[in-house]
Amino acid sequence: MKGYTKPFLAVFFILLADQILKFWVKLHMTLGQEYKLLGNWSIIHFTENNGMAFGMEFGGEAGKLALTLFRIAAVLGIGYGVVYLIKKKYHRGLILNVAFIFAGAMGNIIDSTFYGLLFSESTYYSPAKLFPHAGGYASLFHGKVVDMFYFPIFQGIFPQWFPIWKGEEFIFFRPVFNVADAAISIGVILILIYQKRYFKEEKKEEIYLNSEIIEE
Repeated sequence: MKGYTKPFLAVFFILLADQILKFWVKLHMTLGQEYKLLGNWSIIHFTENNGMAFGMEFGGEAGKLALTLFRIAAVLGIGYGVVYLIKKKYHRGLILNVAFIFAGAMGNIIDSTFYGLLFSESTYYSPAKLFPHAGGYASLFHGKVVDMFYFPIFQGIFPQWFPIWKGEEFIFFRPVFNVADAAISIGVILILIYQKRYFKEEKKEEIYLNSEIIEE
């Protein structure tokens, strides 16, 4: 189990935090309801989406099913990748970041796969109920992903000289997201930032192994 402990713990705690928060939001908040944490730029805002990360959509019911199945296949691939990286003793930072991506993808898969069966429909008038007598709001693989973090840190109007969006309102950061989305983003960003460090050691290891083979 050496090498597996930290990645598995990271996956466990990310999934735990993600699902606890999503369950609380579903059971205690109505759609569109908000709690301001730090003024107007740090808000818990309940919304749901049928598609990808940060509220993006993808092609109706058939697209929803295809996306969920694709997510499951991708998570299986990423999970295999984590195990492979551990076995091959890749950089621990790389392994941990891939584990973050795995946990984030898994968190959103739980929503889209099972939430339609577990919860009643969330509305603008009442929170959802867990295990409703009339059954859930959707079938297997057709659940909605719960989002709640909204950080409209900076708002303004694009100047008239700005191409395409001139005179339109802009908000940074507009998308509403969840813990799973954040884990995926952190994992990807850290891999991009530290890729030279992560893969530098692997190149050294390859050179060392090749030199041993030549000497033999």
